[in-house]
Amino acid sequence: MASGHPQRNPLAIALFAAIVSMAVPAAAQDPAPSDETRTLSTLVVTAQKREEALQDVPISVTALDEQLLQDASVRDIKDMQILVPGLTVTSTQNEAITTARIRGIGTVGDNVGLESSVGVVIDGVYRPRNSVGFGDLGQLERIEVLKGPQGTVFGKNTSAGVINVVTRRPSYTQGAEAEITAGNYGALGVSGSYNDSFSDQAAFSIYAAKRKRDGWMDVVTGNGPRTEDEDYDQNFHTVRAKLLFEPSESLDILLSGDFTSREENCCTAVQTTVGGTAAILNALAGGQAVARPGDDPFDRVAYSNRPTSQDIKDKGVSAEVNWDLGGFGGATLTSITASREWQAINGLDYDFSTADLIYRNGDEDESFTGFKTFSQELRLTGATDRVDWMVGLFYSDEDLDRNESYRIGQHYEPYVSTLVYQLVGQSLAAAGVPLDNPLNLPAAAFLSQVGGTPYGTGFTGLGALDRYQQNAKSLALFTNNTWHATDALDVTLGLRYTREDKELTSNYSNPNGSLACTGALTDLNPLNPARYARLRAALSSRSSAFAGLPGPVQDAIMGSAGPQIAGYMCLPWANALHNAPSRDTFQESEEKEWSGTLKAAYRWNENLMTYASAARGYKGGGFNLDRVQSADGNSASGAGITPVLDTSFPAEFVDSYELGAKTTWAGGSLLLNATAFHQEYEDFQLNSFLGTSFVVRSIPKVTSKGVDAEVLWQPQSVPGLMLQGGLMYADTKFGDDIPGVDFEQRTPLSTSGALYKLPGSTMPFAPEWSGSMAVTYEWDFGSSLLGRFNIGAKYMGDYNTGSDLDVEKHQSSYTVVNARLGIGRSDNRWMVELWSTNLTDTEYVQVGFDAPLQGLFPDPGNPLNTFNAFPAAPRMYGVTLRVRY
Repeated sequence: MASGHPQRNPLAIALFAAIVSMAVPAAAQDPAPSDETRTLSTLVVTAQKREEALQDVPISVTALDEQLLQDASVRDIKDMQILVPGLTVTSTQNEAITTARIRGIGTVGDNVGLESSVGVVIDGVYRPRNSVGFGDLGQLERIEVLKGPQGTVFGKNTSAGVINVVTRRPSYTQGAEAEITAGNYGALGVSGSYNDSFSDQAAFSIYAAKRKRDGWMDVVTGNGPRTEDEDYDQNFHTVRAKLLFEPSESLDILLSGDFTSREENCCTAVQTTVGGTAAILNALAGGQAVARPGDDPFDRVAYSNRPTSQDIKDKGVSAEVNWDLGGFGGATLTSITASREWQAINGLDYDFSTADLIYRNGDEDESFTGFKTFSQELRLTGATDRVDWMVGLFYSDEDLDRNESYRIGQHYEPYVSTLVYQLVGQSLAAAGVPLDNPLNLPAAAFLSQVGGTPYGTGFTGLGALDRYQQNAKSLALFTNNTWHATDALDVTLGLRYTREDKELTSNYSNPNGSLACTGALTDLNPLNPARYARLRAALSSRSSAFAGLPGPVQDAIMGSAGPQIAGYMCLPWANALHNAPSRDTFQESEEKEWSGTLKAAYRWNENLMTYASAARGYKGGGFNLDRVQSADGNSASGAGITPVLDTSFPAEFVDSYELGAKTTWAGGSLLLNATAFHQEYEDFQLNSFLGTSFVVRSIPKVTSKGVDAEVLWQPQSVPGLMLQGGLMYADTKFGDDIPGVDFEQRTPLSTSGALYKLPGSTMPFAPEWSGSMAVTYEWDFGSSLLGRFNIGAKYMGDYNTGSDLDVEKHQSSYTVVNARLGIGRSDNRWMVELWSTNLTDTEYVQVGFDAPLQGLFPDPGNPLNTFNAFPAAPRMYGVTLRVRY
């Protein structure tokens, strides 16, 4: 283990030593600052569930205050990534699928069966997935991003970090605020809030917002039935209310409720690499079905003949009670009780083209993901002269319901028939008997030769209809205690015991029977005899060399492609072996795990604190909520058509080590903090999209190590100027041992799926370098006017956006810039602001992926393969009027 300790990282040692060496003499020279000048050094966070100065907390944490969040146009967790180095937040098939990553680590893929590596906690209530925390968060007080595993202070286990969102509490001062925003793409938003008191013991606040925007993606709809020619529009409203009771000095009760509704169109994708399958789709659709080779994906033109409507509802209530019990250690009992419901209904054009292959209707029976969660957290905290102590209990009961469907369009079978022809053509070429120009055979000509539908059916309509019902119960006991061993030395011990119980009932069905798998599924050539004969004739007409071969040789060459042919015919949504309407598949798991942390912090003087920590993190295992099939029914085996009924995957663990320094300069107006970290993950949960389904693989080892540095500066010589920034270096790599992959050969193996590039490679979404900087300047002019300017930028180095690391999914380095300029009254009664997000119109993609049914050939550089991507939003700009009473 010595080789993995962070001091082995030369960059970590250099930066850490530089900060310490500079801070120590500064401590000797700088006079003790007065209360008026110590603004930054007294910034308060609640990273350890008690109010503490940022510079006293032995945790790597980025704190974002209300004004900075407003200046950076932050309304949800996706917006805030521009302010936090090492944080990436992406969305894919719809805005309900949002994933956060810290230090290159996060839950990969779109499967809601996986819990989040980065937890989202809003006002003390843990949200079951990142996507559930995506939405207008209302009036923000601050956001804290805690990096590394957490679990001994927050309700739920997380293996990579926590985004802790704190919204504004009611006050006893009457006040009202309103905002009107207008921008490009027809953006219009209004919001308002009112705060007042009933008495000197009760106060309330209410916030409401409505936002609309046209889509920024143009959509070619082909022959429909889709009629919407734009995508990525916005149409949502939200209401949040809080009621605060303080019947005595020792008791306060905060009741909260919120409701959000989003009814939008999202999300289409663009083609970044157009392969030979495009010609087939074009022929079937009777026109251009996908982008042309060489088209610029950042023209933001998508192709989709089916609707991508989404309907998301999020609502919940909570009660937080804080009761000062007095007595030993000044004990305070905190109870947070919450009940929440979240649901998403999403239409989807699975093939992202105007050809009618496979799709999903946007109705509850065929497309539904819903969470119902009850949680209860109890904490008892207190402090003596020597010990700050906390013990707690966390319980959650989560019901997850999911309906997933695939509908078969009129072009599905002709398209797959043509792929079979191409596949056999490749087998002929491998045998030295190539077809003449095999990639450019018109689909119509081939289909007429083989009889149009070689699978014996021209069915269109509902194919797969699967239903999942999962219940997850979590019970945990935790404690987090800090011993003030001396006036300078603090030792923190945190410990957690967790029990997780999950039960899943899955029902897989093809209501209309087998749509493609006809005949004997075990036959190497499962085409019926008449179709097989026509296929042989079609191939003979295209290759004189093949026609001249003896019949047994022809059979042998075609038979070599048999398993792959069967695979095409029996893709998951069309595989009759999954059809089980009369039985349910039941799975259950039970986990009992310990996790915890040990920290030592030493304050050398009032300007320098250093700390070291070790932590064991844990994220629960679960079940893959998707159809999975393999050669023998084992999820770790190679491609095949046998359903995998055991879709479970084990828990994910992390051992994390940190060395940190927190330094204060210039009388408290400059903070410079840095952390060297080394994290080793065991059984990392990787969710790969293989072009037909998501498959969860447990990666034995993933390592993330590097340095995270941040600076906050409020120069006393320039009143009104504030700088906040950070820089992160992270080396995040897969281990050499990947299931089914030969590390030495690095070649695609039958058991490796699409993971043969992973051994020793850098993780997706894990740039080595990332950095952020926000500069704010505020000044007075005239007798009563105030000016305010903010510019923020986020730099991301090169990284890959695909879990299989295909080169086509590589994203080059880029920088995103936001800016805001406001003029208003100095008493903040009103302000007019001009703003822009992605000011320089930087072009980059969120996630790249294999085009469904168009990237099924695993060999690198296959000219048939097409790759898609979900692009990031273009430049947005507008004007906002804020008024306050």
